[in-house]
Amino acid sequence: MSFNISTIVFAAAIALFCWSCYRRFRLVFLGRKENRSNDIVMRLRNVLYYAFGQRCTVSHGYRFGWNHLVLFWSFMILLIANTEFLLEGMFPDSISFSLLPAGVYHPLAVLIEVASVLALLAVCIAIFRRLTFPPPYIEARSKDAFIIIGLIALLMVAFFGLHAGEIALGIEDAASYMPVSTFVASTFFSNVQTENLTGYVDVFWWLHAIVLMGFLNYLPYSKHMHILTGIPNVFFRSLTKVNTQPREEFKKGNTFGVGQVNQFTWKGLFDSYSCTECGRCSDNCPATFTGKTLNPRLVIHDIKVNLLENGTLITNKKEPVLPLIGAGKEGSVAEEVLWACTTCGACMEVCPVSIEHVPRIVEMRRKLVEMDAKFPEELLSLFENMEQRSNPWGIVPGDRAKWAVEADVKTFESGKTEYLFYVGCFGAFDARSRKVSIAISKILNASGISWGILGKDELCCGDSLRRLGNEFVFDHMALENIRIFKEKGIKKIITQCPHCYNTLKNDYHQYGIDIEVSHQTEFINELIKSGKLKLNGAKYPGNLVFHDSCYLGRYNGTYEAPRNIIASVTGKAPIDMERHNDMSFCGGAGGGRMWMAESGKRINAARVDEAMTKDPRTICVCCPYCMTMFEDGLKAKKADDRVQVLDLAEIVSGALK
Repeated sequence: MSFNISTIVFAAAIALFCWSCYRRFRLVFLGRKENRSNDIVMRLRNVLYYAFGQRCTVSHGYRFGWNHLVLFWSFMILLIANTEFLLEGMFPDSISFSLLPAGVYHPLAVLIEVASVLALLAVCIAIFRRLTFPPPYIEARSKDAFIIIGLIALLMVAFFGLHAGEIALGIEDAASYMPVSTFVASTFFSNVQTENLTGYVDVFWWLHAIVLMGFLNYLPYSKHMHILTGIPNVFFRSLTKVNTQPREEFKKGNTFGVGQVNQFTWKGLFDSYSCTECGRCSDNCPATFTGKTLNPRLVIHDIKVNLLENGTLITNKKEPVLPLIGAGKEGSVAEEVLWACTTCGACMEVCPVSIEHVPRIVEMRRKLVEMDAKFPEELLSLFENMEQRSNPWGIVPGDRAKWAVEADVKTFESGKTEYLFYVGCFGAFDARSRKVSIAISKILNASGISWGILGKDELCCGDSLRRLGNEFVFDHMALENIRIFKEKGIKKIITQCPHCYNTLKNDYHQYGIDIEVSHQTEFINELIKSGKLKLNGAKYPGNLVFHDSCYLGRYNGTYEAPRNIIASVTGKAPIDMERHNDMSFCGGAGGGRMWMAESGKRINAARVDEAMTKDPRTICVCCPYCMTMFEDGLKAKKADDRVQVLDLAEIVSGALK
């Protein structure tokens, strides 16, 4: 084989690959700045755990995740082998593994041989899966998918053909360490003459070279671009739970939200390049599951298509030709898609490459609300009520403390009271949730701690406003709440609602306020553990099925506290639904969906159906939104006469000494 030809071909192919990568990746830098380079040590640990350890790929019950794990690690090993192949092709007789000492070369030959076999088997399984029972989306059988899989398979065939020919010629020193290549040599090349063997070796060498160069240059233009971007995207993943949104700066002349693709941060754009299109986000999305138009995988795909379509135009200071929102075709996200999201975070929890779907959706909602004043009609009264009376229903603020007449409740006194019980809008105004507020009051009184409420001075935390994209009103509400907290010297807060909990704990942290925020489940669990809360036991309320709130669990990692409490009170662990803990299925009310109509199969109905498979007598929740959705779902199924929904605080309150 000619040094000049292989050197020229390889150099040209690598140059073309670098040019293609440059054309693609320069578009990422159209995005806004965002710091993702802090704590390098932690980021490297994340790469080892999530990328090289394939944590999300093999978890959550995905059977074919293990096949991808095998393919991934085979690919990593073969990356070394193919790098050597390229260098040897460009500098023959100067660079080769065969020049290494036998003690190094022979184990390396075994490793590469095993990796090649495993890669070929994994590819065959992937092809079989796509032909027989593919994932439930059309791209799984796309031409692009089969091209990539076919190229990998052909690369392995060329590898075995090349090394089998070299073994048959007697020029491979590691032949005894390459059993598969040796088998191929004895089966197909045993009776081939030497001069013909040389020709076969050349054919397989060039086949390997052409396929490798084709694969390399096809990657930047295929859906498998994640091979290049997946590991870096894990490196740049958020170091904390993605449970909040960035603040906006309200100055004259500023634009708000994201209505053009370059208004995302560079990480948001890099996310779109990193999507593996595995479908895990879609499988776990409650909106997709119940037949809504939202598919988180397609939202990320549309962002990528929009960037590729408009990126060069934006670079050249020209107007984009494809709108990011509302054009009704690929590369544009439909408005109804954005409003279908419950912000439950299930998509982000299962993503193997750490894509952040929810912030992208909320950013586009902000554009619709704050710049275009385009949002579902039912949200108009919500926004007006929030702005004027700081609660979703527009009830007179003076009624916030009416629930307290049925309980022994005191007003928070600056310098005297230790804990603020932040009741929240549901706990103050909703008839069903008021019972939970009373139960919490009894628990706090029984523990002997110093606590109080703000009464009519309490304002809504603004959770729904922020998730719906009305950042302007949320910002005013947050600033006013923080003013009240500082004025009254509030340092410790207990919340009833996970949405209030997440907002006060994580969203308000962006405003520089230092407050210790506990959800009732965490606080009650600590009271029981410390012995401050005495229980006399409670009659086990039949089959008790527990539901994990998205904003308590996935957003803040609280899973064990409520289960520990139930076990302490009843003497038995609760029954988990099929989807629980970090895989819990949303009740359907988050992200402002509580205040919007739902078409088709209701999300809460799907969750109630799942609960009913456990034959429950009691469904236990820790969230007023979930309480409402479960009770409505049970009524729709005409099962409310035999299944009760209780908040965890009500169960504990009934067991107090």
